[in-house]
Amino acid sequence: MEEVNVAYQENIADLKSMNIAELEMVASRIRERIVKVVSQNGGHLSSTLGAVDLIVAMHYVFDTKTYPFIFDVSHQAYAHKLLSGRWNEFETLRSFGGISGFCNPKESASDYFIAGHSSTSISLGVGVAKAFALQKRDAMPIVLIGDGSMSAGLVYEALNELGDKKYPMIIILNDNEMSISSPIGAISNYLSQALSTPMYQKTRDKIKKILQKMPDSANYLARKFEESIKLIAPGLLFEELGLDYIGPIDGHHLELIIMTLQKAKEMKKPIIIHAQTTKGKGYEIAEGRFEKWHGVGPFDIDTGMPLKKSISRSPTSVFSDALKTCALKDEKIVGVTAAMPSGTGLDKLIQSYPNRFWDVAICEAHAVTSMAAMAKEGFKPFVAIYSTFLQRAYDQIVHDVGILGVPVRFAIDRAGIVGEDGETHQGLLDIAYLRPIPNMVLFAPRDNENLIKAVEFASRYDLSPCAFRYPRNQFILSDNIFQAEDFVLGKAEILAKGENLLLIGYGNGVGRAYQTFLALQEKGYSPTLLDLRFLKPLDEQLLCDLFLAHRFAFVFSDSYCMGGVGSALLEFLSLKQISSCQLHSFEIPDQYITHGNTAIVEQSLGLQTTNFVQEILKRISL
Repeated sequence: MEEVNVAYQENIADLKSMNIAELEMVASRIRERIVKVVSQNGGHLSSTLGAVDLIVAMHYVFDTKTYPFIFDVSHQAYAHKLLSGRWNEFETLRSFGGISGFCNPKESASDYFIAGHSSTSISLGVGVAKAFALQKRDAMPIVLIGDGSMSAGLVYEALNELGDKKYPMIIILNDNEMSISSPIGAISNYLSQALSTPMYQKTRDKIKKILQKMPDSANYLARKFEESIKLIAPGLLFEELGLDYIGPIDGHHLELIIMTLQKAKEMKKPIIIHAQTTKGKGYEIAEGRFEKWHGVGPFDIDTGMPLKKSISRSPTSVFSDALKTCALKDEKIVGVTAAMPSGTGLDKLIQSYPNRFWDVAICEAHAVTSMAAMAKEGFKPFVAIYSTFLQRAYDQIVHDVGILGVPVRFAIDRAGIVGEDGETHQGLLDIAYLRPIPNMVLFAPRDNENLIKAVEFASRYDLSPCAFRYPRNQFILSDNIFQAEDFVLGKAEILAKGENLLLIGYGNGVGRAYQTFLALQEKGYSPTLLDLRFLKPLDEQLLCDLFLAHRFAFVFSDSYCMGGVGSALLEFLSLKQISSCQLHSFEIPDQYITHGNTAIVEQSLGLQTTNFVQEILKRISL
């Protein structure tokens, strides 16, 4: 962009020599840069703006070569990218071939570990601290975690060990929702600073040693006195877990943050620094608790209005309305989401039926197990969740849902390639990890009208767990090209009858199969087009008939080839000993898929009609 960027990047490289006024200017410039780029490319905005001052202070106090920075989720780490040599590259944020919206050590050595999913940072920090202890390195990991991530159990598993082993680590708790505690004015700030001073720490340690030799009554009174202080400056939970606590502090007061980090660095203990920040800080339109500013598409900076308006209803919106219609008719229908109410469309149902639909925060495992119990009690639970996040509850799906076969319905959003969020968020594994589970029913709609039918079928089906998947943004296949029929367990649907060539689509893959069907027709071929609808159970009789009647079959599905739809059909062909039909899958190859515009990413993978047709013609000519 403008020439000043290069010079400015060189200036901020010498961050440690700056005074507070200069550091505040750096923070201001970083916020301007973030707002400008995100307004053009889309991305995470409110949380990352709120964390700017914390990250500037981290870079001022610590050297990332010695003290690894570990960002939980890392959607709030844009300032870190800008302070670690990526000022100019930042304008490529989330674009194909550009820098990621999350931390990735493949992108920069300053990014210690891959991130994208929630609540992993403290566990990673414990691992780093253990390694440093064995290596006898005089350093510690620096963790930045948001209050939302503190709802997941993995955090407390890590804190439990950390409090026991006492490895040196600094954990900065970025509280941008004031959901843990509120600041208590000057007294709280004074005590927060006082509790971090060496004098307080030494005095407290000495008193503890003395009290161990005194009667229980004196020990009890002393503990109560100290606990009363901690209640004024909140932190009892962390102290009870065995960690020192400092806070809450103002997460936008750079001088205070720097001073606190420097003191924590000297203490060489596991320490929680509780910093309160404002989401969207520096961009007034986004300041505050506005969920819509968490992740955004391109927008107008002056008005905050989105630059692109969707011309069709998203599958998420269709699912939401269909489930609400079913819930209106059936009081047994309930549902849950894990910190993604608007992302899954469950927000409308939570508002309309707050006693039947819940957001349980970042607790996917709890969400699934709690719905298993509700299914046992005769309710009809829907778990609305992204494909990538359902991975986090796999044991619960197998153990708590699968073994008893309780009828939990999994509505799997963001199935397939998700675009700019990249490899940590691609929804490509759900077919492979759900299909081996006994009694699990898998099905998928081809368009919005069929998605409504899928929700209706799931609400009626009560014999076992089931899961249906649908894409982000929109289906490839437009509505009303084919009439939407009710889902019938284990039944596929022939959309067009032909000969020799069989095109099999599953879910959004039906759209790809249909485009290929039209292209082949233009070349004089007459393929059969099949919507598989159910992957488990398969429509065995129809598939046997079709495989025996066609020499070539081609599979289209937005999922990994390994363990995907093609694998299921090859197993079926082997089981039925059908060798007269050659099957080839156009599913996703065995690799992690990078970030970028979905169409460009798909093009890079060869997922285009021209490529499909070329491959089909090559195979049938052999």
